[in-house]
Amino acid sequence: MARMTAQGSGSARPTRQKRQQQIVDHVLAKGDATVAELTELTGVSLMTVHRDIAELADRGILRKYHGGVSAQPSTVFESSSDFRLHAHPGEKGALAREALGFLTPGMSLMLDDSTTALALAKLLPQVGPLTVVTNYRLITEELRAADDIRLILVGGEYSRTHDSWIGLSALEMIKSFSVDVTVVSTSAMTSEMTFHQEQEIVAIKRAMREAGALSVLLMDHSKVGRSALHRLDPVSSFDHVVLTPPVEDAVLADMRKLTDVRVVGTGEEQVTE
Repeated sequence: MARMTAQGSGSARPTRQKRQQQIVDHVLAKGDATVAELTELTGVSLMTVHRDIAELADRGILRKYHGGVSAQPSTVFESSSDFRLHAHPGEKGALAREALGFLTPGMSLMLDDSTTALALAKLLPQVGPLTVVTNYRLITEELRAADDIRLILVGGEYSRTHDSWIGLSALEMIKSFSVDVTVVSTSAMTSEMTFHQEQEIVAIKRAMREAGALSVLLMDHSKVGRSALHRLDPVSSFDHVVLTPPVEDAVLADMRKLTDVRVVGTGEEQVTE
């Protein structure tokens, strides 16, 4: 009888998959959470929550720290693709609409694994025939049914954190291309330098920029005035930088000494030249 009761009470608990999804949804919504908070949320033991957190961290979905877990980026760790998808969607849409102005039918285009590039990918069928090269799974899903898009996927080692293909084979494939336009984003920038937390991603993004005859950097305002562990490329190495406000006037003035910088609003505001 005791065994039947235990089985009955256990069946009322969420499955491991549903419990872990509950944890992920909660952390993505809040940015971070303590172990005690997640234990109360799920109704399971502290040890079970620790196992769930360890597995989710190994899969690159969440990041562990002492006493809790986070989806937020730091100077050392980038946030997961799932978290970035929900951050600043209006600003990414504005950046994407501005980036359309650099494209014409028949062009070849390389897009990185940023969610800002994904926002642009959603608009590409408006342009007409294009060849798109990308290492981001979500961009391939977005464009695979678009009739006018010739889609080339960069292969390599799959990263669950970034939901993209990276590594040496991906890097070599990117270096084999020469495209009309490359559009990328990254984690942080100052008025003179761009940054990313992971050296492997730095190599991929740098190779993408070098593969484009024209390079465009798209950055929402939350990334400006910050740095991360690894230097990516100088601001001057990009042909165009597109930002969303607010950006300090002094920072804009310094950037504009180095390259073309445009500031776009999230509504119907005009581009600031």
